[in-house]
Amino acid sequence: MSYENITLERRDGVATLTLNRPNTANSIDLPLARELMDAAIVCDDDPETRAVILTGAGKMFCAGGDLRSFGDAGLGVGSKLKELTAYLHAAISRLTRMNAPVIAAVNGMAAGAGFSLAIAADMTIASDTAGFVMAYTQAGLVPDGSSTFFLPRRIGDRRTRELMLTNRRLSAAEALDWGLVNQIVAADQLLPTAEKLAATLAAGPTRSFGAVKALLNETFEHGLESQMELEARAIAAASISPDGQEGIRAFLEKRKPTFSGK
Repeated sequence: MSYENITLERRDGVATLTLNRPNTANSIDLPLARELMDAAIVCDDDPETRAVILTGAGKMFCAGGDLRSFGDAGLGVGSKLKELTAYLHAAISRLTRMNAPVIAAVNGMAAGAGFSLAIAADMTIASDTAGFVMAYTQAGLVPDGSSTFFLPRRIGDRRTRELMLTNRRLSAAEALDWGLVNQIVAADQLLPTAEKLAATLAAGPTRSFGAVKALLNETFEHGLESQMELEARAIAAASISPDGQEGIRAFLEKRKPTFSGK
């Protein structure tokens, strides 16, 4: 499938997914959401994709939902948003549940659903020019894009309520201090830094990474014994996988393992 609102490049085990509506600050309308879902499915289904970078074209990461298109829909906007979020949420679900780790490279302001996308990633690297704001209630709307799931888990309930109710803007430095991002780099080093991390992850045990993601995504849903049972099943399955066997052999042979992602 050819895309008009995003780009998808795959090379050396790394897929780079770029929101590509720079003239509208990469705001999310129905076509972009649909393409994002398709690209997420492509990455999820491709065994050669072992890490994903999500970023934005131009000066902004993503301004959130395309409010102009919402306004043009009039009172039909409710139905339009149900369709748009169906695509957006399916994309986030695929990115979250795929084995490949997802890195958000936030190159500018991440607002609304852009903020949601940034925090849904497994790791987030921010440019020193980046900023973060929920912005939903500022427009009389309600957060979506998984933010009510991930944000309390990332930073706690109190800070989540502050961001969602007051629309406080966070600088990149504040986002790092709050635990929303993993690191800050100069703007011209953002993609090189993300690509270096993605290359390292792409050479790793992809199925093990997927199991880690699954365990962490559900850790607040289970009691201690249930979570430990899931851990036991996950490590047992990993131990008999090709990468698990390679990792054990490499440790015993005192060498660096060569993982296949299987």
